[in-house]
Amino acid sequence: MSTLLWVVYPYVCLAVFVLGHIWRYRYDQFGWTTRSSQLYERRLLRWASPMFHFGILAVFLGHVMGLGIPKSWTDAVGMSEAMYHALAISIGTIAGVCTVLGMILLIYRRRTVGPVFSATTRMDKAMYLVLAVVILLGMWNTIAGSILNLGGEYDYREGVSIWFRGIFRFDLHPELMADAPLGFQLHGIFAMFLFALWPFTRLVHVFSVPLGYLFRPYIVYRARDSRLGSRAPRRGWERIGAGR
Repeated sequence: MSTLLWVVYPYVCLAVFVLGHIWRYRYDQFGWTTRSSQLYERRLLRWASPMFHFGILAVFLGHVMGLGIPKSWTDAVGMSEAMYHALAISIGTIAGVCTVLGMILLIYRRRTVGPVFSATTRMDKAMYLVLAVVILLGMWNTIAGSILNLGGEYDYREGVSIWFRGIFRFDLHPELMADAPLGFQLHGIFAMFLFALWPFTRLVHVFSVPLGYLFRPYIVYRARDSRLGSRAPRRGWERIGAGR
């Protein structure tokens, strides 16, 4: 069971993630979009979208540091364990709260604004559900494990982080995840499922950074003569805005 959950299942989800994006880009480029609903409602979106996006970006960077950077590296640069956990808890809690509040506002907006709700697909609902579970489980692990100290101390950098990095080195240690608290196990399971769901939702817009806008040439606008040609236009065919 450990091999199935912590070796086979992660690779299946990541394979769907990669191949799904390739398929989506080749056969559904017109659907590669967030399907923006800003035209329908702006007041809630103006607050919800920045809170969610900046919050989830901070959460992502925190995961990169916590899962991707070995503990020996932070020790080598002189960052003590107490300093690391203080930064992780403070910044992680703020980022998590902003993400949750932004997501609640986005879901509320999508449910209460008629045109936005009409444009909501089944995949949107599934994506919001799985994303909410992943975020709430992550916050629970932070609060229960690091703040309330429920279930005893657990250093995820000695367990979950090593297992996660081993995925990309093809050197997995399923026993580390099998010994992790249930909250971390559920967080890992739903996070991998979110990766498998990713290519088939609006989350694909993460990989559509408009870098071309930084290098495209300027658009030149030139005034046109209000009178085109030497003949006066027929009645009813005058140009809009032309003087009489």
